[in-house]
Amino acid sequence: MASPSTGRTAALSLQLSRAHQDLRRRLADLRTNLGRPRRPDGDGNELLTHCLAFCTALTNHHQGEDTGLFAQLLRERPDLAPTIGKLVEDHGFITHILARVRHLADRAAGQSDAGVQGATGADLEAIGRELDGLAAIMDSHFAYEERAIGAALDAGVRDDGWSEPVLRFRAP
Repeated sequence: MASPSTGRTAALSLQLSRAHQDLRRRLADLRTNLGRPRRPDGDGNELLTHCLAFCTALTNHHQGEDTGLFAQLLRERPDLAPTIGKLVEDHGFITHILARVRHLADRAAGQSDAGVQGATGADLEAIGRELDGLAAIMDSHFAYEERAIGAALDAGVRDDGWSEPVLRFRAP
């Protein structure tokens, strides 16, 4: 993991992989529990809360990469510009899916607030389809990122504070 010459930096590729695993776990939990109240008195707002917590964690991770990690890599490794460009492009696609998930979850929660029984089967199916697509894109994106960026992290990239939003998440 960390070598005497690069210290903590060499362990960052492993930490990045673990952060990705945590995001995958959170998404799997969201998908598994879609439509199940988390409390006996739960309603559609719990769906919104859980979706928003996941969406926020993933958004913060990607924003930290875009403005911190990737910016630092570009300064130190300009040869990675095409790879980083592809990763940033993926972040844009993921942002659009997250916006759709937020919209659908908000609509489903609004039905519950309006006195409707809660999220309909059609609402949950639509959210589920978006989450399935998100999972596929995330898996591909994370695997590519870990291969393409992991070696650069292990070679030594100065951490000027970018690692906090990229590698650490608050509990949902």
